[in-house]
Amino acid sequence: MVRHTAPGAVEWIESGGGPLIVVPEAALSAWRGADGDDWEDYDRACEVDGRQGLVAVGPSSALVLGSEPASTTFLPDRDTFVRWIAADSEGRLLDSVDAALASAVWEETTVWDVPGPVVLFDAACPGSALDEADVLRITLPPGRYTVRAAQVTPIPRTTLCLVQLIACGSSHTHA
Repeated sequence: MVRHTAPGAVEWIESGGGPLIVVPEAALSAWRGADGDDWEDYDRACEVDGRQGLVAVGPSSALVLGSEPASTTFLPDRDTFVRWIAADSEGRLLDSVDAALASAVWEETTVWDVPGPVVLFDAACPGSALDEADVLRITLPPGRYTVRAAQVTPIPRTTLCLVQLIACGSSHTHA
């Protein structure tokens, strides 16, 4: 896993080759990932079909961000995970997010109950053994969220996957 950081840049999380997962902080210790001979949790994450889906973890559900190991960040001002599929630079990718949101054709929708803050990391890692450099902590108010996903090419040579969270009952969307 790599966390790309530069002055003023967002933080990106990468995987070793499988999906990334967003686990409620309260359920982290229940996520076993691919720990030794026990790969059950990781295998369940790998079975998620599409750009996003849910798997059980402890008393909660975790959000799996597709099977593609794309570098991923979270933009809290847009309530959106941005997955870097193709772009010449981070700046070009991030500059295209608003156009991508405006042109997105949302393909998949899931409803996710979130008990509070969540953590983004490589699904292969056990939740109890995470290093701060390997995770991105995201503050989410407890509640029910509609999760929608789309892959967009808003400008030439720039493709990203968007996974957006919309608080149920909220009329606010970044479209």
